Amino acid sequence: MAATDAEGLKGGSGEGLGPYDVMRIMEMIPHRYPMLMIDRVRELVPDVSAVGIKNVTINESFFQGHFPRQPVMPGVLIVEAMAQTAAVLVVETLGGSVAGKLVYFMSIDSCRFRRPVEPGDQLEIKVAKERSRGPFWKFKGEVFVDGQMAAEATFSAMIREDT
Repeated sequence: MAATDAEGLKGGSGEGLGPYDVMRIMEMIPHRYPMLMIDRVRELVPDVSAVGIKNVTINESFFQGHFPRQPVMPGVLIVEAMAQTAAVLVVETLGGSVAGKLVYFMSIDSCRFRRPVEPGDQLEIKVAKERSRGPFWKFKGEVFVDGQMAAEATFSAMIREDT
């Protein structure tokens, strides 16, 4: 997000909400351990943006097989954390009628990984809505560790019934 986008988190078109703890997140999206990739949503401006938090610990199941001698969080799970933060934004924006529905990836574009994510890191996951039309949403996501960008992507998703 550009500096102007980050400023929009505080003073965007709506009142900022949050924080959302993990229990509230699990009411909003269907993901559960070991696939729940966010621990908290610190800030949320409906229909604009959200900031999620993921505390990365050595106890994560993926570290057992993903470079055990040099544990690194898989990039696809970092992108999944972006998507889950975006899903909370969608649910809060659209209201309870979409809680528990599935948000499916449609595309992931311009994805870049800038630094490895290791045990002990805390991910600050920033997502901003670029546009939406019906059940289709497009987002820009950035992930930071200690103020350094770890990953970025533009992605789109579609809301569907959980069948």
